[in-house]
Amino acid sequence: MLEKSLHPRNKHKNGYDFESLAKTNSRLESFLFKNSHGNTTIDFSDPQAVKTLNKSLLQKHYGIPNWEIPEEYLTPPIPSRVDYLHHLADLFDKKKDIRCLDIGVGANCIYPLVGHQEYGWNFVGSDIEKESLETAQKNIDAHPFLKDAIELRQQHNTNHIFNGIVKEGEIFDCSICNPPFHSSEAAARKGTLRKTNNLNTSNALNFGGQHHELWCQGGELFFLKNTIRESQYFKNQVTWFTSLVSKKENIRPLKVALKKAKATRFKIIPMEHGNKISRIFLWSYQ
Repeated sequence: MLEKSLHPRNKHKNGYDFESLAKTNSRLESFLFKNSHGNTTIDFSDPQAVKTLNKSLLQKHYGIPNWEIPEEYLTPPIPSRVDYLHHLADLFDKKKDIRCLDIGVGANCIYPLVGHQEYGWNFVGSDIEKESLETAQKNIDAHPFLKDAIELRQQHNTNHIFNGIVKEGEIFDCSICNPPFHSSEAAARKGTLRKTNNLNTSNALNFGGQHHELWCQGGELFFLKNTIRESQYFKNQVTWFTSLVSKKENIRPLKVALKKAKATRFKIIPMEHGNKISRIFLWSYQ
């Protein structure tokens, strides 16, 4: 079992069935090999192999046969992205017609694509990069059944998160975010090198990525403090504000920021995928 800590509803909780995936997408076949334990796998340090794996997973498990991203863009690990959505679904029990705002939807558009196919949710996805939105829109347009389920909006002000995206009177059940992790390009490159050197093939890592996907001024903590500050002004329009938090040491200052913002509720949901430990940070004013 490769992903023993995944959510019980996660289709990937027992690891990857590479042979079955290769039958769904024959292009995956060329990337398969037997490791030292005699198990079929791929080289997770090869961006093309990871991208082909993602395409196979989306086609086989989520009915998304036509997914493409440019080589230089972020290739997300699908099991952990899906896990985020499963944990959020637990918040709403069996409530239907969930409307979700994806902050930083990216060219890959993973959360909206999988969230709609898995739960029937509707999404608004925002991003500061026009090129990312154009690629995301192509992935939506390639599947006509997603036309009315996912809307993309460009954030024109890099200092804003919700302002300029959430319209007056608009209501969302939740917002989701995978914030830039690093504080500089140099830190991002160093982190990528460390991941590659310590690569564990039981855990699919992110590869590639534009600068806005990987780093921002002040890093994860600054980004999330700004998100919390701005969330106060949309407290009646979003039930649950949520984000991934990669660095454990950021939790305490984020709690302080929530107290200043006078949030009435907050939760922390731990997530552990292979050697990667993260958590979902949630807060609400309702």
